[in-house]
Amino acid sequence: MKYTRRRFAGAAAMTLAAGPLGLLRTAEARLPIEGEMPSLSGATAWLNSQPLTAAGLRGRIVLANFCTYTCINWLRSLPYVRAWSERYKDHGLVVLGVHTPEFEFEKDMANVRQALRDANLDYPIAVDSNYAIWSAFHNAYWPALYFVDAKGRIRHHQFGEGEYRQSELVIRQLLTEAGLSDFGAELTSVSPKGVEAAADWDDLRSAENYVSYERTENFASPGGAKLDKRRGYAVPVRLKLNEWALSGEWTMKRQSTVVNAAGGGIAYRFHSRDLHLVMGPATRGASVRFRVSLDGKPPGNAHGIDVDAEGNGTLTGQRMYQLIRQPKPIVDRQFEIQFLDAGGEAFSFTFG
Repeated sequence: MKYTRRRFAGAAAMTLAAGPLGLLRTAEARLPIEGEMPSLSGATAWLNSQPLTAAGLRGRIVLANFCTYTCINWLRSLPYVRAWSERYKDHGLVVLGVHTPEFEFEKDMANVRQALRDANLDYPIAVDSNYAIWSAFHNAYWPALYFVDAKGRIRHHQFGEGEYRQSELVIRQLLTEAGLSDFGAELTSVSPKGVEAAADWDDLRSAENYVSYERTENFASPGGAKLDKRRGYAVPVRLKLNEWALSGEWTMKRQSTVVNAAGGGIAYRFHSRDLHLVMGPATRGASVRFRVSLDGKPPGNAHGIDVDAEGNGTLTGQRMYQLIRQPKPIVDRQFEIQFLDAGGEAFSFTFG
């Protein structure tokens, strides 16, 4: 199965009508029974909690939130999930994170602990490194939300970002059904900032792309890619929108691409407000300096939070780095990153 992280919208997303007090207009039939909440026994570890069970959660409303810590779509949904957990936890809601890794380094418990600590999460998180819980839910998306009622039945789901108002209405509906309704009439107000800010969907014309042999698209270096072979690459004179290329000495692997010598770079022609790159040092504990540019110049006020205005940054861990957040107008731009040290490893570009 090809696992997917994407914004999920359109006909497949359930549309729910709202009443004046923020509850669904119709009764229980509006939320069908999609199945029983499956077992959580496949978790390889637990964070912020002792091991939980589906049976032990009966009587509570459960919001199961599937994530992988480098996923920008999950990061942008986090302000809402955190706010719901804080507001409704004393009214019977349990937010249950399920961390199912996309990349091998996301199985490393030190990485997972640090990333979830940085995300300021205090609700229970099942570490699902073997995909046992993911498979039990028949899930295929990061992020994914499953809404479980007090009887342990899945009543609704939401795949990908968005539909936050509807998701909160479902939580309130299930709490009300369980007799846990003393939470006020107004919906939760959220003001996301930084990497968690919503994408600029109107100006987003670049999609996630992997920097690896197995899953990439639009690779434009002359001669193409060579799997597991160290070789020199070059950037063509012109890149079309959403094409990318390598320069310098690299080894392209199935899940990532590693720069073998200082001075190696990646060029990407993109159209979006934000540009992120999942990357890190190929060797644990190492640091790798890099510099980014836009159309051949320092990014200035278009720099992301992980670089300065001159484009300078340092890889110190395996995570998502925000490299560009540019002001309007948004137009086609050429991004370049040059690694000033050998040993940088790149995994995927995401945009927003």
